[in-house]
Amino acid sequence: MNFKTKLAVSGLVLAAASLAAGSAMAQSRVAIVTPYMAQPGTQFYVEAFEGVAAEKGWDVNVIDTAGDVAAVISRIEDMVTQNVDAIVINVDPSQVTAGLQTAADAGIPVFGMDAGADPLLVANITSNGYAMAAETATYVADRIGGEGNVVMFVFDAFPPVQVRGVVADAVFGNFPDISVLDRVTPDVSDGGIADSRAKMEAILAANPEPGSIKAVWAAWDQPALGALQAIEAAGREGEGIVITGIDANPEAREAIAAGGNFEASVAQDFAGIGAATADAVARALDGEDIRQSAIYVPTRLITAANADE
Repeated sequence: MNFKTKLAVSGLVLAAASLAAGSAMAQSRVAIVTPYMAQPGTQFYVEAFEGVAAEKGWDVNVIDTAGDVAAVISRIEDMVTQNVDAIVINVDPSQVTAGLQTAADAGIPVFGMDAGADPLLVANITSNGYAMAAETATYVADRIGGEGNVVMFVFDAFPPVQVRGVVADAVFGNFPDISVLDRVTPDVSDGGIADSRAKMEAILAANPEPGSIKAVWAAWDQPALGALQAIEAAGREGEGIVITGIDANPEAREAIAAGGNFEASVAQDFAGIGAATADAVARALDGEDIRQSAIYVPTRLITAANADE
């Protein structure tokens, strides 16, 4: 073999090695498992995560169990069997402990994307639910002058939402003249709007006197939108019932901008949560020891003054 031939062969070997290395880097496989893809927030998280993952050349498998929380466990176990590099969950980790333990035993890191704290997670990336709930609950208390009946829409089965209800309860409990008329947990299988409307219609029917309901505090936007529909359908929008939500999704922003009963929400940076989760995954895959069990992404209060921004 002459020198030129040897040089050509060496070049091919180096090129092949380079391609193999690049291929290895591009083969990081990450699974996202959630029962909540019907929720707009989850859709935004996942979309942002996938955007960062595409830049990094990851292979991302999004698994939607369509409201079936128990199925998340078996899907996590499936991903462990497939030996993925990392798993991301958007579900209460305490409800899927068996799956998380299987991943931990296999040495596969699991991250929460607005999921909740758990020792089996590397980190949970989320908004500060305590701060968001305090902001909207105090908004309600201030707007109704610290007195009157408030309807609360909560969802204790999901930790990021459960903490919002706890904080709102504490805020309202600090005002002796505010009473929580009802604490409603809507069916979220269809997103939460329809059942929230139905439940709010029943509450309105049971409390027909103007002024008998001063406000509706919702732990996220879908119940707030359902309550708004119920109030408008009952012809009671003129009573000045104040509605607040959390998430500031497009439909909520539109309702707030219209200047009606839905007055305020808190904008979570869904894209920021998704991107920050992807960043945390990348750092862990690079060998970094992530010490923060909770990574908070900033939020912003949305009212009619800035709903169009």
